Amino acid sequence: MNSTPEEQSGTHQQAVTEATSADIKRWRQYLADERAEAAVYRDLAQRREGEERSILLALAEAEGRHEAHWEQLLGEHAEQKRAASLNSQLLGFLARNFGSVFVLALAQRAEGRSPYATDPAATPAMAADEAIHEEVVRGLATRGRNRLSGTFRAAVFGANDGLVSNLSLVMGMAATGVSSQVVLFSGVAGLLAGALSMGAGEFVSVRSQRELLEASRPTQITLHAAPQLDVDQNELVLVYRARGMSQEAAEHRAAERLGILSCDCDPSLSLQPELPEPEDEHEAVGTAWGAATSSFCFFASGAIIPILPFIFGMAGMPALIVAAVLVGLALLVTGAVVGLLSGTSPLSRALRQLAIGLGAAGATYGLGLLFGATIG
Repeated sequence: MNSTPEEQSGTHQQAVTEATSADIKRWRQYLADERAEAAVYRDLAQRREGEERSILLALAEAEGRHEAHWEQLLGEHAEQKRAASLNSQLLGFLARNFGSVFVLALAQRAEGRSPYATDPAATPAMAADEAIHEEVVRGLATRGRNRLSGTFRAAVFGANDGLVSNLSLVMGMAATGVSSQVVLFSGVAGLLAGALSMGAGEFVSVRSQRELLEASRPTQITLHAAPQLDVDQNELVLVYRARGMSQEAAEHRAAERLGILSCDCDPSLSLQPELPEPEDEHEAVGTAWGAATSSFCFFASGAIIPILPFIFGMAGMPALIVAAVLVGLALLVTGAVVGLLSGTSPLSRALRQLAIGLGAAGATYGLGLLFGATIG
């Protein structure tokens, strides 16, 4: 049974009376974070328009209600200012200066970590709000991810492939005992070959995917062919059934096209445009040239890192160690970026990238030692 506002107010007053210093400290932190999160959503709203702007402002308003709850609970203690958590401060800085999908991804994680569900001082409605906010922010972040997905996918995989493949190549060659100059030339050759291969592969992949989607899009041929069709043997019905309509809906649509039906007795079977709304070519699939260029550039930027020590004159094991450290740091960054955009833990994704990359390089180095010993 839900309590009335008066009962909730009395409960809150009792909570304030019985609150410990740890409770007061925790509530003040909640208050500071709610204020910071509301500011984040308002800052993001300034960079959006239309529906996204109104959604973000509504989220800020909801955080304001939570803020009012903690102010009421704290009473005079609410006047004692407290800094927001580091995560909330980081979100605020990014929202003010960038306002990108990365901020929404971080906000999604922040909403998902809300402690209100287990804190008796927070109302059930507040805990429910935070759970819903995570889904709202997830939806907004998904829009941004869709706009980035084609080119971003090529960029991330290109950089990661460049890092791992060229480090493996360099370590494998060095393990065989060849000179540092040969290792460097092998690394440069691997960079150029890999970047060109990645760019060409992404171009063909994305162009082919877009051509397949184009081939699947309905045309306006039914408008031109309809007047010549046999009414009794109506192939137009087959067209609409092939597009997924039921027999009844297909017959209704065909009768409209042929002018047999002039009224719309069943709104669910109403005439719809033949062509779907045009898609933004940068969404989901991305452009072929954009994917190819990103893949080429990012593969090259990743592949050059393992050969930097050799370019600057280092040789032997010190050069390999420096190369492994540099690549490891880069893998941590790419993994963290993927984690941020996917709304998962940046640390776990970063460590996963690091383990896979250095594991592949270590295996190649071992094979190089084996082949070098065999040849020797």
